[in-house]
Formats: sequence, structure tokens, C-alpha cells
Amino acid sequence: MSLSNDSTVEVFLIHQQVLHLALNEGKISRVFFAILMSLFFIYLNAIMVYTLWSKPVFKETPRYILFNHMVFNDSIQLFVTSLLYILVLAYLKLIMAACAFLVFVSSTTFRNAPLNLALMSVERYVAISFPLRHAEIATQKRTYIAIGIIWCMGLLHFLTDLLYVAVTDPKYLTSEIFCTRERLFIKQWQLDVYQGFNIFYFVSVSVIILFTYIRILITARSLSSNKDSAVKAHKTVLLHIIQLGLCLTSFLYSFIERAAAMASTSSSLFVDLRYLNYLFVLILPRCLSPLIYGLRDDAVRPLFIYYFRCATGKRKSTVNVH
Repeated sequence: MSLSNDSTVEVFLIHQQVLHLALNEGKISRVFFAILMSLFFIYLNAIMVYTLWSKPVFKETPRYILFNHMVFNDSIQLFVTSLLYILVLAYLKLIMAACAFLVFVSSTTFRNAPLNLALMSVERYVAISFPLRHAEIATQKRTYIAIGIIWCMGLLHFLTDLLYVAVTDPKYLTSEIFCTRERLFIKQWQLDVYQGFNIFYFVSVSVIILFTYIRILITARSLSSNKDSAVKAHKTVLLHIIQLGLCLTSFLYSFIERAAAMASTSSSLFVDLRYLNYLFVLILPRCLSPLIYGLRDDAVRPLFIYYFRCATGKRKSTVNVH
């Protein structure tokens, strides 16, 4: 398939360079470390998901539903990202249709993360600013509808690219390619729109979270009663801001990788920079944020520790959710 301009060609050449360098100079021990770290955190996240499904109160409370969705979403993201990384290092080609499915899952879960953070912040804002109407506004049904909308928004742009590729060159879907997100870009405008969507998503989520943070901060200072709940909600949204910052580093992953490829004069230096970029920018934020949020919760932490110890030791029979 012919490419439309030099910018798009540049994207393909950089990722082709990545494949060759990874194949020729990749260090197996570092690769195993990155993959094992991902699998370990997927295991921890699986325990967290099981914990949140072990009690009816977690399945009925909006903030725990959203938290469970965040952990589940990040686990899928970790698994698919690790799989794509292995395919790249193994220099394996996939049929375009199979690659499109993997990219679909990766792209959608990637976009879901900041949107889910925005929802969690809004839920805490409603709980503190409108405590008497919180149960009416933040219902279980509305929470699941909001999660459904998140998934629709996350996959919308990917489906546009896929349909464009299918209409432009139907045979491309059956061709064998090295599987990267950029392989779905056959025109420069697709890359521009993709980057524009990322900027729009981040700016929108940033505005929502910062707004809820400021409003909760103001409410916490003005309340004479129930001040502890307001302060705790304020700290929770502050944590969301930190998580949003971690998500932003993931948005910058492709830009950092391209800059490293173009600036590095040594191939071994580029491999090292790419490995560090993958480990600390793409993987680590997805590993840490769910655990940080979950282990600070007094209702979740004892149960998580209980299941992490393979259901040995003392277990709380009741869970108090505040």
C-alpha cells in the first residue's frame, strides 16, 4: 500500500527500525523482567477484582464499581501491551485482522483509563457536594451506563480508522504485517486526528478532575460536620490527579519513542532508551495506580490481603463502606 507523505513514511520507518533493533540487540534478561513484572501486577489486579466481587456491597456501590472497572481495564491493557511487545521482539507477523483486534483492545483500554478517572472524580464530587442526592444521582444503573459510554468513546476513533482501511484497500485486512497501532495509519490525516484526539481527551479529563478537586477542597473547608469524609474525598481526587499524570506519560509514549529513534546515534543506546520508555512510561503507571488506590481503602485492604495470602488467616465477615 502506498503511503501519502513523508511524515507517515517516517512513522513506519521508525517502527521498522524498532523491530530490527529489538531482534538483533535485545537483552533477554531485561525483556523477561519487564514481562514478568507485567504478569505479576496482572495477578495482583486479578486478586483485587476478585476481592471487589466477593462482597455484594462492592458490586452495588458506584465508586467501587468504577474502581473495579479501572483495575479490570488496566489489567487488559497490561496483558495486551505485553503480548504486542513480545510479538515485536519475536519479529512475528500477524494477519491484519488479528492485529486490528489486538490494537482495538489496546487502544480502547488505553483511552478508557483517563475517562474512568474523570467519572470517579465526579462521583466523589457529587457525594461531597450533594450528599442528600448522591444515592439518587449516582445509582448502580447509571454507573454501568456511564461505563458503557466510556467504552463507546474509547473505540470510536479506532473503528473509524479500521473502516477507512477496509474501504480503501480490503485486501490489506488479509495481509501479514508487524503489529503496531501505526500500521492502521495509511494517511497523514489519520495520524493528525489520532494525536488530536489524545490531546482532546487529556485536556477534557484534566479540566473535569481539576474542577472536582477545587470544588471538593472548597467544600471541605466550609463544612462544619462530616469534615473527615470531605477531606478523604479531597485526598482521593488528589490521587486521581497523580494517576492522570501517570496516564499522560502513557500518552507521550509514542512521541518519546520517535524522538529517541531520531536523536540516538547509537543503536544500542536507542534499544536502552526504548526499553526504559516501555518499562517506566507505559507499564509502570498501569501497575501502580490501581494498587495505590485500593490498598488505601479500609474496606478493601483487609480482604485483598486475605485473598493475597491464599485465603489464610483472619477474614472480616462484614464490610463497612463509608
